[in-house]
Amino acid sequence: MGRERIFAASRYGKGEDDAYLNCPMNKEEYERFYEALVHAERAPIHDFDVADPKVYEGCMPIEVMAQRGPDTIRFGPLKPVGLRDPATGHRPWAVVQLRREDREGTLYNLVGFQTNLKFGEQKRVFGLIPGLEQAEFVRYGVMHRNTFLNSPMVLNSDFSLRSHPNLFFAGQVTGVEGYMESAASGIMAGRNAVRRLQGKHTITLPPETMIGALSRYVQDGGDSDFQPMGANFGVIPPIVPHIRDKRSRYAAFSERSLQSLDAFLKHI
Repeated sequence: MGRERIFAASRYGKGEDDAYLNCPMNKEEYERFYEALVHAERAPIHDFDVADPKVYEGCMPIEVMAQRGPDTIRFGPLKPVGLRDPATGHRPWAVVQLRREDREGTLYNLVGFQTNLKFGEQKRVFGLIPGLEQAEFVRYGVMHRNTFLNSPMVLNSDFSLRSHPNLFFAGQVTGVEGYMESAASGIMAGRNAVRRLQGKHTITLPPETMIGALSRYVQDGGDSDFQPMGANFGVIPPIVPHIRDKRSRYAAFSERSLQSLDAFLKHI
């Protein structure tokens, strides 16, 4: 990599600076990269794939996101906010962040760059990023298939199958998105399977908790247009009256969640 253009920093100085390297772009460099990206050749779609697949917003390929408009990725994964280029003293026009993947700092991952471009195109287009002109690409991006159930039609909030209540599902196949969310669904499905074997009723945590809210989303979060959902405060019942300050509102959500969970656990 061309380290003379790259600087180490976390956004707003939060976190360990050496965990991220930043490749700053000026307006001209960004526009050149953008044009190459949106016109790059994508990997062919197989016969068993649909011609126009739906893409989950949280895992959208960078080239698909870029086609939404010239500034879409500049306000998305390439947003420069919270960063200042020490070479200029100013915020760059756009920034590509690299996240360290190994302890030695020899492997880095392009943050937010899920892609379905052909391997040769990835090397060509991503090599236009300042500082990566001579980079060695040891692993190219590959799109993964995210197959999931139409859960509101077939699952209960305890992650059991409605037509066969002794069969439980867990993980991304249920329609939760994210590592923690998938692990949480597995814990709930496993505990409920044990409770079913013991002749006890299954449980769903209170809706004021994040796991409880996602469990209910799996059960009634949509119909034929059901899409995966990750943890977010939007799935939790709102605080009444509304708290305008975001930090205070989120603290209230957390406090209410703990109180609700504590009361729930005392009765099971």
